[in-house]
Amino acid sequence: MSRLLRVDVGSERVRFLDVPEKYSLLGGRALTSSLVRDEVPPACHPLRRHNRIVIAPGLLSGTKAPCSGRVSVGGKSPLTGTIKEANGGGITSQKVARLGIKAVIIEGMPDGDKTSILLVGNGRAELVPAKELRHLGTYELSQILRDRYGKSVGLVSIGPAGEMRMLAAGVANNDNEGEPSRYAARGGLGAVLGSKGIKAIVIDEGDSETVKPKNRQGFDSAVKVFTKALLSHPVTTQALPMAGTAGTIDPINEVGGLPTRSFREGRFEGASKVSGWHMAKVVEQRGGKGKMGHPCHPGCIIRCSNIYPDECGNVLVSPLEYETDWALGPNLGIDNLDHVAMLNRICNDVGLDTIETGCTLGVLMDAGVLEFGDGQGTIRLLQEVAKGTPMGRLIGAGCAVAGKVYGVTRVPAVKNQGLAAYDPRAIKGIGVTFATGTMGADHTFGYTVSPEVFKVGGNLDPLSPVGKAEASKDAQVYTAFIDSTGLCLFVTFATADNEEAANSIIHMVNATHGVDWTLKDVLDYGRRVLSLERQFNAEAGFTNAHDRLPEFLYEEKLPPHNHVFDVPDNELDSVYMPGGAT
Repeated sequence: MSRLLRVDVGSERVRFLDVPEKYSLLGGRALTSSLVRDEVPPACHPLRRHNRIVIAPGLLSGTKAPCSGRVSVGGKSPLTGTIKEANGGGITSQKVARLGIKAVIIEGMPDGDKTSILLVGNGRAELVPAKELRHLGTYELSQILRDRYGKSVGLVSIGPAGEMRMLAAGVANNDNEGEPSRYAARGGLGAVLGSKGIKAIVIDEGDSETVKPKNRQGFDSAVKVFTKALLSHPVTTQALPMAGTAGTIDPINEVGGLPTRSFREGRFEGASKVSGWHMAKVVEQRGGKGKMGHPCHPGCIIRCSNIYPDECGNVLVSPLEYETDWALGPNLGIDNLDHVAMLNRICNDVGLDTIETGCTLGVLMDAGVLEFGDGQGTIRLLQEVAKGTPMGRLIGAGCAVAGKVYGVTRVPAVKNQGLAAYDPRAIKGIGVTFATGTMGADHTFGYTVSPEVFKVGGNLDPLSPVGKAEASKDAQVYTAFIDSTGLCLFVTFATADNEEAANSIIHMVNATHGVDWTLKDVLDYGRRVLSLERQFNAEAGFTNAHDRLPEFLYEEKLPPHNHVFDVPDNELDSVYMPGGAT
């Protein structure tokens, strides 16, 4: 029987509680957003006691469903001021689910400057003082905790950025090898965990068993169909395992949508030097511990992760993914993959969102703090974060703050969150998602790039504004459901054009939880998640006026196609009807 684990860091009270009926069929994002909506005052300060941080596995996490190990981390974002769910890979989600824990809810504030770790095992949980772990980077922290509690434990942790309450701080999860690099990165939730005085959560599932579906035969049948789809689609069997997500560099560059030098151009002349296919060649040449086709958690059969080695074949960083590759590469005019990988490692160690960090460094380059393309200089600058210097704290505060400090008006952010690796002037559906999403500019919130660029789930002209509001709306609704299952969003590449495979996801959920949902039920589920998120934001002071892109994207033409973002405001507003409902 599933329970909630509620931890009050102020009173140091740790309790297991029965799951209220209204939460029984919620998981992942649906559960984190519902708990935040119910328990967090929308107008509260996100780094004080009234905020919560909620960690929840998905509806399928802990089962034998392939690719179902994503974890949702929720709270009120200190970066955006909105509700936030950040989604990460790694091994923690499955472990939490197999312990029968529906969600971990951390509340209150500690007295003074206490630092603790939360130990979670089978039927037990306790807060343990951990003053000696303060200010450690996540790599050293992970090694210490795995030596102390066992190599198989799951770890949720923060770096110095979270402890210093930096607005771009993320929450790290470890992978099979113990690397603390599977981030629920966006929105500054690492700062929220830091405000609670929690340096890490150690999850020991012991001999806990896989979650048993209520209808084993139905579950196994649905898994068979789902697995067949994932193992037969060219994206999930070839492109992603062979080149990783960074294989996306080439097609986005080709369509002129790869933001270059802080969104000044749509193509980067050095794209081939940082692409996933070039990465695969480097991995093969260097050998050692380098690897493509690496799974980020047990049961992942897509294997889009990688282990990027240094020149001696030792692990430099794992993984080096598309968004990070872009943010710290083309976005900064850097075409040296080793420099990008080192910047990635520094972000992982200090505990920063790589997308937000890349956008912030781009703003600083615009301000003349350093030159575009200066990889070594960027590495030196980023090292200031761990030291907590004024420049380090500025970098950790995000691109909107950096723009205000330096008087830069070309700041690529919505609701204070930096844009991801797709220029809205060249791929306009994702621009609608950036503008209207409840959590700031977040590409995974409604990934219209699939039909616009990859021609999966449709065939839309990326340069045309026509139909993009509707496409984004549909993607947002379905994504809210997928984020609640614990499935990786990449499974949709194999299911979007395969009705039987898409239905198998619903059948897996039905068999696991003993329900009889249809596609209509699933879409209604997604709409309810979006609606409660919009309601939270409305009470926090957000209106349709906040659902807009930065001015320069409407005014500056983007080479090579020389387009601006031209989806009309009334169409942006049509994504959500009055009152916050979809």
